[in-house]
Amino acid sequence: MPDAPGPLFYERRTYRRRRLADLSRLLPVAGLILMLVPLFWGDSSGSTVPMSLAILYIFGLWFALVIAGALLSLNRPEELIDPQAPRSPLPGEERR
Repeated sequence: MPDAPGPLFYERRTYRRRRLADLSRLLPVAGLILMLVPLFWGDSSGSTVPMSLAILYIFGLWFALVIAGALLSLNRPEELIDPQAPRSPLPGEERR
């Protein structure tokens, strides 16, 4: 007989840890897409955006991505800060 399915709702700490991990995986993809935005600047009449604005945009975006990555890394799970802290088991993990 198969095991009963895991809990429908996760503990708040587990849910938050998973969403932060998802966000940290999405950050490089979002950064890549945002880096491509200057390629689409301009209009059909042939006028273009000055290169200086594009460079400012790219370095500003780079700086924002660095800050976002640093803020995400500050939100470490409690197990990394205090290994003795109790934690809830992940789905498929047995309680010890």
